[in-house]
Amino acid sequence: MKEHQSTESKYWTQRYSENRTGWDIGYISTPLKEYIDQITDKTTRILIPGAGNAYEAEYLFNNGFKNVFVLDISQTPLDAFAERVPNFPKSQLLLDDFFSLEGSYDLILEQTFFCSFVPTDHNRKAYVKQMANLLQPKGKLVGLWFDFPLTGDMEKRPFGGDKDLYLSYLQTHFAPEVFEKCYNSIPERQGNELFGIFIKK
Repeated sequence: MKEHQSTESKYWTQRYSENRTGWDIGYISTPLKEYIDQITDKTTRILIPGAGNAYEAEYLFNNGFKNVFVLDISQTPLDAFAERVPNFPKSQLLLDDFFSLEGSYDLILEQTFFCSFVPTDHNRKAYVKQMANLLQPKGKLVGLWFDFPLTGDMEKRPFGGDKDLYLSYLQTHFAPEVFEKCYNSIPERQGNELFGIFIKK
């Protein structure tokens, strides 16, 4: 696992250092902002895995959510976030491999994190199992999944998929409350995203 963590860390650190971050829109995406805006309990323990520049965490923190945890396998975006949001607790910036992480959360926000892994059956099953492990009973996995065909190019991250494919994995540990074409995507992603709310079984 350590070897995997080192390889992935180097890969993503290089992407950030070369500014090859096409997925980074520079602000919180509309679907997640609108979801967050209707959460009333500001004590909710929230994890954002593969957070990158973590605009969601910044928005949450600035709106009074104190139990927000930002996870990334690369130090580079965590340092950038700490500089941008200096009052954010350093202890809640987690440099770790998602698959090694321990903890318990009420809500995990998914910003196309699933689509960042090489799309093997093993990786996708491991993702779903670990998401379930990290959530409290009846905890929620909420967010966005890319809705476009998978390519055969294993370097073309982020990877896509479709609703049926994602459900085939997610339904092993989660009950879908909502999983539909995203109606409020940013213009550049219109028609290419699914928005989902999944409850841990």
